Amino acid sequence: MEQSIHISSVNGSPVICFDTGMDPRSFARTKMSQSLIEQGFVVSPDGSHEIWKPSGVNETDGNMRVFGPVFQGKRLDLLLNDVDSPSHESTQTALQAITFWIRAKMFLGDRRSALNPGASFVGSDGGVFFAPEHLANRCLYIEGFPVDRYNCPDLIGMDNAAFCAAVMLYKVFTGVHPYPTAEIFQDMREGIFMPMRLAAPDLDENLSNLIFSALTLPVVKKNVPAAAEKNGAAILTGILKHLITNEKKIAAVSSLYTELPPEKKEKIEKERKLHVLKQKSIIKTRRFAVRHKQLLIVLALAVSFSLFIVYHTAISIAQRPTTAGMSPETVVYTYYDSFSTLNHIMMSACVQRAGRADINAAANFYAVIRTRQAYDPTTPPLIQAKAWQENGRELPAPNVFGITDLKIDHLGGTEEGNMVVFRASYLLWAPDESFARNRNDDLTLRRDRRGNWRIIELVRRER
Repeated sequence: MEQSIHISSVNGSPVICFDTGMDPRSFARTKMSQSLIEQGFVVSPDGSHEIWKPSGVNETDGNMRVFGPVFQGKRLDLLLNDVDSPSHESTQTALQAITFWIRAKMFLGDRRSALNPGASFVGSDGGVFFAPEHLANRCLYIEGFPVDRYNCPDLIGMDNAAFCAAVMLYKVFTGVHPYPTAEIFQDMREGIFMPMRLAAPDLDENLSNLIFSALTLPVVKKNVPAAAEKNGAAILTGILKHLITNEKKIAAVSSLYTELPPEKKEKIEKERKLHVLKQKSIIKTRRFAVRHKQLLIVLALAVSFSLFIVYHTAISIAQRPTTAGMSPETVVYTYYDSFSTLNHIMMSACVQRAGRADINAAANFYAVIRTRQAYDPTTPPLIQAKAWQENGRELPAPNVFGITDLKIDHLGGTEEGNMVVFRASYLLWAPDESFARNRNDDLTLRRDRRGNWRIIELVRRER
């Protein structure tokens, strides 16, 4: 496939061409013509630089092509793609090109320039051409590289330049890209790559540490070793000191390696395999958490809510009223008084496996009254039947509920015998009813395991 950024000719003169892949109409509609005023840079070996601007635009094979002054060199990404092994001649050529690129970028400083290797041409004399950024990115996208695999979107300035240089050097010294997966940007942000000390254990340790420092720049500082806490400019300066000899020449690739003893190689290989297994486990767990973040939040909230309910239920149970200290007769009176006031909690304390119908009725009635009052504040409060009776008891009584004329008779049993039986006779009044229900309940009480008297049986007759 022909490169979208390449050296060609226009009217017989060599130029650098940028094939946009757009027909004239699309080129005009997307305002790509603005790329004609976008500038690039040409940096000379001595550190001087000049601004590069497109010369014009023409149509080739139905697509618009931007062109400008030629720069004799080779695209940096193509040099990186030619890298075969550390001992191969192509590796030395790529290392030289990267060194020139780093030096040129440091000469430019913070001036905004395209960092994608595909947007840079490197000359044999050490000069570097940085293409206009947006124009170059458009052309590289057309070539089939929608993702810039050499730059982290979270970094800017010299930090990003150091990161890009580190990715290129990693490729040169190990033969592979540090972030080979489709989740490349997530890997960059989380520092997911094989450390240089394991990927290229025989590489110069100081240079290896500098590359590691640059690759961990996107990672949150608190999770990064102290060695990685350097800024981009300092890292690039350190790298150049290793790549340029005292004679101002590019260091030979072989001089950057040290032969390791077999036992150390074996130890590093074991550590590398362990690192791969550990990292896969961490990534799997972390990515699962990221992909299912909402589900995990819901589950966490559900668990927290369940624990909250359990905790408060335990406290509620501990704080519930009991019949401790009450006589059997007092328990019976308390049960019916609680029924009149809809105190279903106290009713539950008075019984044991008995009176469930009364308790449910009191609880449901209480809920209905509260709901009505919540929706309609003008709803009149419930009046206890006993108080209503004392005030003349007029019928119908829409808001009256409770027991009147309560009479308790002892039918048998003794406290010493641990069982007592009572008969309760009373009238039950309910809202909107013009008559009361006449009830007779036979109640059997016995001590529970805590020694408290409770109703264990309730037999009712009603007329």
